[in-house]
Amino acid sequence: MSKSIADLRTVGIISHGGAGKTSLAEAMLFTTGNTTRLGKVDDGTSILDYEPEEIARQITLSSSFCSFVWKNSPITIIDTPGDFNFLADTQTCLHGADGALVVIDAIDGVKVQTEKVWEFADELNLPRLISINKMDRERADFLKVVREIKEIFGDKATPVHLPIGAAETFTGVVDLLDGKAYEFQQDGSGKTKKIDIPDHLADLVENQREQLIERIAESDDDLLEKYLEGEDLTAEELLNGLRQGCITGDVVPITCVSATKNMGTQMVLDLVVHCLPSPQDRGEKHGVNPKDNSDEVRKPEPNEPFSGQVIKTVSDPYAGRLSIIRIFSGTLKADSTFYNASKQEKERYGSLLLMQGKNQKSIKNAGPGEIVAVAKLKETLTGDSLCDQNKPIAYPVPETMEPIVSMSVQPKSKGDEEKIFSSLARLMEEDTTLRVHREEQTRETILSGMGEIHIEASMGKLKRKFGVEVNLSPPKVPYQETIKKPVKGVIYRHKKQTGGRGQFAEVHFDLSPLDRGTGFEFEEALVGMNVPRGFVPAVEKGITEAMQLGVLAGYPVVDFRVRFYDGKSHEVDSSEMAFKIAASMCFKKGVAEAQATLLEPIMEVEVTVPDENMGDVIGDLNSRRGRVLGMDSKGRNQIVRAHVPMAEVLKYAPDLRSITGGRGMFTMKHSHYEEVPAHLQEKLIAEAQKEKEE
Repeated sequence: MSKSIADLRTVGIISHGGAGKTSLAEAMLFTTGNTTRLGKVDDGTSILDYEPEEIARQITLSSSFCSFVWKNSPITIIDTPGDFNFLADTQTCLHGADGALVVIDAIDGVKVQTEKVWEFADELNLPRLISINKMDRERADFLKVVREIKEIFGDKATPVHLPIGAAETFTGVVDLLDGKAYEFQQDGSGKTKKIDIPDHLADLVENQREQLIERIAESDDDLLEKYLEGEDLTAEELLNGLRQGCITGDVVPITCVSATKNMGTQMVLDLVVHCLPSPQDRGEKHGVNPKDNSDEVRKPEPNEPFSGQVIKTVSDPYAGRLSIIRIFSGTLKADSTFYNASKQEKERYGSLLLMQGKNQKSIKNAGPGEIVAVAKLKETLTGDSLCDQNKPIAYPVPETMEPIVSMSVQPKSKGDEEKIFSSLARLMEEDTTLRVHREEQTRETILSGMGEIHIEASMGKLKRKFGVEVNLSPPKVPYQETIKKPVKGVIYRHKKQTGGRGQFAEVHFDLSPLDRGTGFEFEEALVGMNVPRGFVPAVEKGITEAMQLGVLAGYPVVDFRVRFYDGKSHEVDSSEMAFKIAASMCFKKGVAEAQATLLEPIMEVEVTVPDENMGDVIGDLNSRRGRVLGMDSKGRNQIVRAHVPMAEVLKYAPDLRSITGGRGMFTMKHSHYEEVPAHLQEKLIAEAQKEKEE
């Protein structure tokens, strides 16, 4: 590979699921001579979607990387997932890109996920191109999708190519900059020949060319002055203006392709080389010195101190952990050491690998803008900054999305509990949005992820890579109990005479409710010497043990105060055990008298939906006992914020999918606890009774 940094391009391919990112990437590999035949997602021959779970579902579940050369420019592409379940991977891997290629479906247009990945590119300030794909399909409508793009993303998005025909008549493109038309060969080679611009397109071409020139002129003061004075801009000025406008974000060029038929791929590659930035165009990278938090800066130059960031981790049961690194500065050589500034540890590594889909090839060194992998690092995880130990720098850690769906995980085979935890830990190294925790109250192992597909695919990986099989079920809702009114003077005497030494303890309590979320408070208010102070810890312990199993349905009791103000003891028969039992029974008696009630967890849900589905979504949230807190509009979408009981949203993802035809998405996090309505309390208490009897 030629190593001129000005020629390097590192491009994230982003879109909503099913728009054809992987097919376009495969067409690029074929067109640049990297593969001998066009890989297809539908028949499982793609070299980028190679995990068994991806082949089975025919979607990208995990970003993959590939490098090739086009017109002397080394290009690395990151083929990212578009399904909401896996967007967190897209978000993290885009930190390794200098520009983005946005793929939009010529039939479906802009979807919610398209807007989400566009937001990711906005956050990272990535220059981008748009490729409208599937122009060969029935109902493909280039101009309709262009109008939609402009409406949502603004007028800076502007066509540089126009299609000749659509669906089965899609045969070529008109290049608006050079004013020439090109016809595709029909053999899938991607080659073109020059033809005359079809007569029926002449007016449209003139109109769109004028708009493009105006857009380019507006992005540069000198060009604008010349344009406004009525002078013609030269072809060179237009080309340079297009590049500058794209790098500054003032112009987003739109082209059109059919990836599966390899039509228009060459034009996309030309635009990637011509319009998207090199590491030098992106400029220096800012971080901090981990020792004193002072600002540090690195230029994308090979002779700068080495620095980079891990943008992805792949866990392999045989090869161990593979860390995929974007290099920002300096040169990385095989068989050496670097410093992990995030963990403050030195790491040794062996081979330096270039990723080509599922394959890797060893290379001797790599420099700024390149993405490489190293195996078996001990401490390093996704997001960590790697650098020269003498010149440490830590870059901001990519934010990760919070998981929204939780499932209870049980091993299929007895005795696999330990294995589950260690195998899940390995998966979590690879996937930063998977979380696992032990829910003490329900005694369940809870796995959380971005959706059911995410969790199911992860469990497929768990079985394939680590040989662990699990059963998944909805988690139990962690209800709680509390009291609603204060009760004074609750007395309980524990007395047991069983030949020899007996047991005796008497306690006097006041119980009072506390504000929601306060927990448990114990107040020792003894006066006089009726109860020796040495028994007070036993009394408190008796209460803390008894509060784990409430009186209504066996759920923990929360948000109350016990005032222990008196009692009686016996100099021989009183013991810590006797006082513990007395306290536990007195507490249960008090709770029963203090109007006990059930509390349920309430989730804060944020749903993003197209305008036309908003009424249905709000109606559905209301039917789930939800309380809508507010709405904000965002482009063509509405964001609905609501509080909804956890019990009602355990299976919300598939329901939202069916209401919105897959166009809605949501995030969810725990908010607070609220009282369960009376009619539902009766049902829950009856169910708990039944379970207890069984």
